[in-house]
Amino acid sequence: MKIRRLSRLLPVAPAILLLLVFLLAPVAWSFYASFTDAALTGKAAREPQWVGAENYVRMVTDDAFPTAVWLTVVFVAASAVLGQNLLGLLIALLMTRSRKSVSDWVGTAVVAAWVLPEIVAAFAAYAYFNRDGTLNQLLAVLGTHGLDWLYSFPLVAIILANTWRGTAFSMLVYRAALANVPRDVSEAALMDGARGWQRLAFITLPLIRNSIATNLMLITLQTLAVFTLIWVMTAGGPANASTTLPVLAYQEAFKFGDIGYGTAVASVLILLGMVFGAVYVWLLRERRA
Repeated sequence: MKIRRLSRLLPVAPAILLLLVFLLAPVAWSFYASFTDAALTGKAAREPQWVGAENYVRMVTDDAFPTAVWLTVVFVAASAVLGQNLLGLLIALLMTRSRKSVSDWVGTAVVAAWVLPEIVAAFAAYAYFNRDGTLNQLLAVLGTHGLDWLYSFPLVAIILANTWRGTAFSMLVYRAALANVPRDVSEAALMDGARGWQRLAFITLPLIRNSIATNLMLITLQTLAVFTLIWVMTAGGPANASTTLPVLAYQEAFKFGDIGYGTAVASVLILLGMVFGAVYVWLLRERRA
């Protein structure tokens, strides 16, 4: 019996090996390094010493850490849960009710931002929100005085930029989900006098709830790890006003050379992602049950 079970694992053995080597091993090293004084230079770079929970104690007393946690939660909630998720659903719904030519053009325009390399999308967003950028030039045409968006509203700028870039994924997920909604159910509700919002709230959304939960899980985990976009646009500034956990971990590890403390911050980010993932997996199982 055991041999039969092991034989079933043989086809996926290479994938499991790759996960162990390239995913679990770096994560394990990260957790280990967070309990050391590892650094980029000096004696600690050659011979890191075990310091126990010192990095985590420092984290609790560091004013930058709770601010980074709060900014990360706001960034994920506004950009992923509200921005990408709701906007992707809205675009998908509109595309299902529009002509094919219009749907194709809208789909191409939305997906274009998603297929751009992240560094290219980041520089494009920087050029748009910069003080002398596209947004202020458009406002000048309308006779409105422009603002230094990246200085005055850095978090709002990166939220809008990440929503612009990531909405295409949610749109594609919901387009596929809406295509599988039985038309006869919606038509029956229409004949019974249900209005558009009633069909959406009581028929369409319950039928695609598994797709909603899956999409929320994926875009939440993707947004938690966003670094390049924020670093190019604001570098976490001004005065840590847009420093999320990935940016804080990078700054501590590679800007200030404190690998131990940087990996401690990264470990908290990993745990935060595991919590979000566990919640969404639980929701999926509950819905299926």
